[in-house]
Amino acid sequence: MKVSYHGHSVVKVEHNDKTILIDPFITGNGLCDLNADEVKADVILLTHGHNDHVGDTVDIAKRHDALVVAPNELADYLAGKGLNTHNMHIGGAHEFDFGKVKYTQAFHGSSYNEEDGTIVYTGMPGGILLTIEGKTIYHVGDTGLFSDLKLLVI
Repeated sequence: MKVSYHGHSVVKVEHNDKTILIDPFITGNGLCDLNADEVKADVILLTHGHNDHVGDTVDIAKRHDALVVAPNELADYLAGKGLNTHNMHIGGAHEFDFGKVKYTQAFHGSSYNEEDGTIVYTGMPGGILLTIEGKTIYHVGDTGLFSDLKLLVI
């Protein structure tokens, strides 16, 4: 498994024949070294609906028919844009062919700002525990510090 960080919120996980992107905010992210038009993804995992985490999800997912895993309301919003989504909730876990995804609580907001100024509520923000072959990656999204983090980070 290869895990790489690409600025702000963007993490890429490569394992076997799968590429997983977490929070692919690439375009407009001065810290990101990826090109949104060239990056490949089989799966996109989202922590919450803020534009600087959803980023290039729609374009990348449509181009590669990627599965988008996201908190319930965000997954519904993106399904309405024609994406293949899998809805999840805080505390829920699901075993996919690429690994296990579990959402943890996060203390932050979660809404998407449309180009016309409309603000869309996108549900509860979350952290993501991604487990692949016995190794777990914890992406906290934008959560603030809270005491329960000590239960998750061992």
